[in-house]
Amino acid sequence: MAIKLPSSACPTRFLRWVYFSSSCIADISETPEIVKLKDSSEFEQDLNFLRNKLAPDNLIRILDRTNDLNSAVRIFKWASRQKSFHHTSNTYYRIILKLGMAGKVVEMKDFCENMAKDRCPGTEEALVTLVHTFVEHCRIGEAITVLVNMNLGGYRLPIGAFNALLGALVSGKDTEFQKALFVYKEMVKACVLPTVETLNCLMKALSATNQIDLALDQFRRMKNKGCNPNRKTFEILVKALIENGRVDEAAIILEQMFKVQCQPDLSFHTCIIPLFCRENKIEEAVKLFKIMKDSDFEPDSFIYEVLVRCFCNNLQLDSAVALINEMMESGMPPKHYVLVDIMNCFCELGKIKEAIVFLESRQVHETAPFNTLLEGCCNAGEILAANVLLETMSERHIADCQSWNILIRWFCENEDIKKAHILLGRMIKSFVILDCATYSALVVGNCRLGKYEEAMKLFHQICARCWILDFASYSELVGGLCDIKHSEDAIEVFHYMSMKRCSLHSLAFYKLIKCVCDSGQVKEAIRLWQLACFCAISCCIATHTAIMQLLLRSRRAEDMLAFLSQMLMVGSNLDLEAYCILIQSMSKQNKIKECVLFFNTMINEGLIPDPDQLFDQLSFMANHSQLSMISSAIDRISCGDILNSAMYGLLITGLLKEGREHEARRLLDSMLEKGWVPDATTHNLLIGSDVRKGMTQAMFFDDSASLDSVSNILAEGLGDT
Repeated sequence: MAIKLPSSACPTRFLRWVYFSSSCIADISETPEIVKLKDSSEFEQDLNFLRNKLAPDNLIRILDRTNDLNSAVRIFKWASRQKSFHHTSNTYYRIILKLGMAGKVVEMKDFCENMAKDRCPGTEEALVTLVHTFVEHCRIGEAITVLVNMNLGGYRLPIGAFNALLGALVSGKDTEFQKALFVYKEMVKACVLPTVETLNCLMKALSATNQIDLALDQFRRMKNKGCNPNRKTFEILVKALIENGRVDEAAIILEQMFKVQCQPDLSFHTCIIPLFCRENKIEEAVKLFKIMKDSDFEPDSFIYEVLVRCFCNNLQLDSAVALINEMMESGMPPKHYVLVDIMNCFCELGKIKEAIVFLESRQVHETAPFNTLLEGCCNAGEILAANVLLETMSERHIADCQSWNILIRWFCENEDIKKAHILLGRMIKSFVILDCATYSALVVGNCRLGKYEEAMKLFHQICARCWILDFASYSELVGGLCDIKHSEDAIEVFHYMSMKRCSLHSLAFYKLIKCVCDSGQVKEAIRLWQLACFCAISCCIATHTAIMQLLLRSRRAEDMLAFLSQMLMVGSNLDLEAYCILIQSMSKQNKIKECVLFFNTMINEGLIPDPDQLFDQLSFMANHSQLSMISSAIDRISCGDILNSAMYGLLITGLLKEGREHEARRLLDSMLEKGWVPDATTHNLLIGSDVRKGMTQAMFFDDSASLDSVSNILAEGLGDT
């Protein structure tokens, strides 16, 4: 039977093969692998049938009804060995399709090669159809295998098939760039000229792999390849540039689009307007929106919503309200979160009354916008308006627990617990169930008034319900309990909240650690600190130094390094006080190497102790002959006005004892420039003699009593230099 092949002028059409149907494709797709041989009796029956009636149509009929891949391959190969039989493009097509749909790329490759070698009539059309079919069924690897064998066999795949294959490679979430590049190179090898769709796919693949500059280069060279950019080209580039933070360049590309009078379609607007809004490029977004409406495209609710949010973020209230009105006229009532954005904008501009009118005039009955307005009233100090608004909400039965909590919280934070209790009573009478936010507000109110017993009672009620307080309430409660030295209650609260993985303000946690350390509970302090790390609570440097000071005082200096290692593991930094504590601790334990390490690190970080601490640290180094190990640190501190006369003498003497005469003389020069005189011991070490020899050498100079001591020292100590 003859094959009806499409004209090469219509490369995108799929071939309608006589024995090919969608049901066959389904059968093939469900054959995942070659599992076992077909029943031998049925296999023999098929062979016996073909022995008597071997023809391409009969072979295709047998292949179609043979679900077992191994049997199908054996039958096909058996037919190949028959001298009176020659395969057609139809028979090759059928076996290649059968294997490809089952994922047998290696097996089908051999048949593709044989098909290309046999050069049967209709081979090129059959191979093109295979590519389209595999692409349609997401068998990209199989389609590429056919493509490669077409090129090797001298057949040319039309540009439409190349574009279909490239489009499939770049359409998914994970763009297969290397495969797309390979297909493009195969196209170049086949001397097939690209179209704008081809280059769009290439630019999309480059953009998806963050090679934006290469994509822009392809864009600039499109005319050299005989192509003009279309709206899809601009959409790909603008989207890629925005998503990579190059918003200004995206705006330039958009202007080029308008310049060449390329009109964006609905897909372009839907994709690009939200991206510009997300990057707060309101002018570009509005320009596209106007073009969209002028082109008679109907914006959907999402476009309206992102534009309203962008207007609100830029406090362009009139524009936002105009869009809301337009939405409602178009039969798209705004969602509650859009109205929340509008309310935030009203409140930020201080237009409380106008916001109330806005909600009333549009007959809004959703709770969220009203709650946002309630918060705005409280933040602006418009408590009377907030009370009236809450009363109105309650009468309309749209006030929820959060509505009451907003006002109760404001009264509590402003130390008006009586009015908070009045509201609480009204809340209960309205059959509104209290939640943890209500308790959080009351805890804050009692803490602000110093009523910590009442606050703890509320906390215990929270515990009984297995609820949690909010961040601010825990911070107020823990910090306040520590202020009045109720460390046991503070520890109880912190332990409960840490088990719930709640956070705490760093200042409140510092107060807790300081309170525990002041009572000498070193183990408890470390345990609380570990719990804080577990809850990801931020700790200030003062928290760490408080624990380190306690370790130093409690004769547990040996635990200092263990605590330091834990600090460093959680990413904590050291300040000057921490370094000084470490050096003092190491010196107590006579750990000389550690002292040297911490001292050098401290000075390198530009942290300089006060003169008394610095003198003690340098004395320890000098007593253990370690000044040479901190020579670079000494150079740094000697450049400024940090060292005093005693420190200079200590360093010069110590360096001379360690045999570092050059460094000692350099320090002496610095000391003398500042007008300081070394003591007798340092002086004698410098000139290499005792006091008596020094007096003898002084007689060689002028006997005048007017010579001052500094001149003598210069003559004696530095005369040989």
